[in-house]
Amino acid sequence: MKRAIAFVSSLGCHALARRSVHGLRVRDLAWVGLAASLIAPSGANAAGRNDGFPDGGQLTYGEYGRPATLDPITSNDMVGLRLTELLFNGLVSFSPKNEVVPDLAADWRVSGDNRTYTFTLRSDVKWQSVDGGDRTVAADDVIGTLDIIRNARTLTPLKAQYELVSGTRKIDDRTLEITLKRPIVNAIGRLSFKVIPTYALKRPDFLTRDDPFVQNPIGSGPFLLNRVSEEGDVVMSANPAYYKGRPHLDRLTLKPFADKNVLTEALMFNAIDMVVELNTRDIARVEGDKRFNLYPYNALSYTFFGHNCRNPHLAKKEVRQAISYAINRQEMLDSFYAGRGTLISGPFAPGSWAYNLEVKPIAFNASRAKTLLAQAGYTQTGMDGYLLAEEGEPLAFTLKIPIEKENETVKRVVLAFQNYLRQIGIKINLEFREWQAWKQDVFVDHDFDIVIANWAFDDSADISTLFHSGEMDAWRNNFVGYSNPEVDGLIIEAKTTLDREKQRTINQRLHATLAEEQPYTFLWTLTNFASVHKKARHVELHPFKFFTYADTWYIPTREQ
Repeated sequence: MKRAIAFVSSLGCHALARRSVHGLRVRDLAWVGLAASLIAPSGANAAGRNDGFPDGGQLTYGEYGRPATLDPITSNDMVGLRLTELLFNGLVSFSPKNEVVPDLAADWRVSGDNRTYTFTLRSDVKWQSVDGGDRTVAADDVIGTLDIIRNARTLTPLKAQYELVSGTRKIDDRTLEITLKRPIVNAIGRLSFKVIPTYALKRPDFLTRDDPFVQNPIGSGPFLLNRVSEEGDVVMSANPAYYKGRPHLDRLTLKPFADKNVLTEALMFNAIDMVVELNTRDIARVEGDKRFNLYPYNALSYTFFGHNCRNPHLAKKEVRQAISYAINRQEMLDSFYAGRGTLISGPFAPGSWAYNLEVKPIAFNASRAKTLLAQAGYTQTGMDGYLLAEEGEPLAFTLKIPIEKENETVKRVVLAFQNYLRQIGIKINLEFREWQAWKQDVFVDHDFDIVIANWAFDDSADISTLFHSGEMDAWRNNFVGYSNPEVDGLIIEAKTTLDREKQRTINQRLHATLAEEQPYTFLWTLTNFASVHKKARHVELHPFKFFTYADTWYIPTREQ
């Protein structure tokens, strides 16, 4: 499953993300029940789009933060994930109703034991080329992409998701087999990885961030990369050879911003045409402007404070629980997000079939928090009013916030958090970090005590990469270093059962256990709003990847 960490500012990842942080990315694709052997062919029109909509015009969209990489393998933030949706294709994709539909694969067959999937590729999909090349996407590319994802030297958030693959076999240039280690309930949805041209890599067997491809990728999608400016603008133009027909827009440009306030101002002063995730406090302002349409989208996502269990104090469950009891989350949600969200109690996003409704969010209770800290051995108070740790120093933690400039909304959240914790005797030091530095601290060096972030999911029924003890290495998603044999066992049991209801029951137990353990202080899920200039028509959004249907967006000729 993939995950995407999202920016936590107006918070809404997804995203991932729900945002991009600052967006973590979690992708566990929507479950699809499969009969043992068939799937319908695709019917895309390779020659052109006879939909009556005009070609031409351009859109510039604003994002909070810039993507670290532009390829779909190493990318682990929501900004990058959304971008790769424009540049690449997968074997399958998803309809607006979240149903699996063909993409690079024209059709597929499933073996009787539900372990071997035979894909027949379209014959009309070309790799993008600026030099006049004419390479067709072939079976070698699909197999090579899977091999790269599974290679131990490739640093990718996709690795755990594709550990389910036991092998691949090329039958001919257009036909391949993917065999799974065991039958999986949602196998086709999980095989939606984006395919890359392995011939274009510096090393064809694995991919690292020093490969030129990650900053200058070649895809097969509706748009192709033109250039990245010194300011970080990513300029993309319509792919004239796209197999579904040239997208209507001539150009799409990603313009990254380090400050959400500046992002909204850029929209209002016509410097950009669209904001992917509008700052919550600016919704009413933009809604009253006749130039823009607002598009709500309810991504499966949530915001959290993550506790580094490598810290000997945070390794104590009672301390993590005390932190969660100490904060008034409803008050923060109402004050900073106008109540546009829902409090959560555990690791699955509300709306997911795996969410355990019987487990209620922890209620604000400062007295209970103080009792838990005393049970954990923190009974002495220093002259400054903070509890004393074993070394005689104040019980203090550094909260690292992944933004370059202190956005007002997230600043208010973390200042409130700091104040709540002061009331129970815990000192919180705030450290604002630029996005890339934050990711290095959190994902690689594990140099933090507490972080604020946001996970975004496609379906969020598989949280194994977040909490399994085998996912704690560099660039893996269990960056909080949480380890619990019981949780490991439940995760494995949930991944191996083919019984949908049994899987639901296991996930609900997992939810209850993690709600008790509190490796995260689970906060809330928010409704996201995109703001798009009214000149853009036929705009339809994917709740997680956003740009899945952007090839059908258009601008009327008179407004181009």
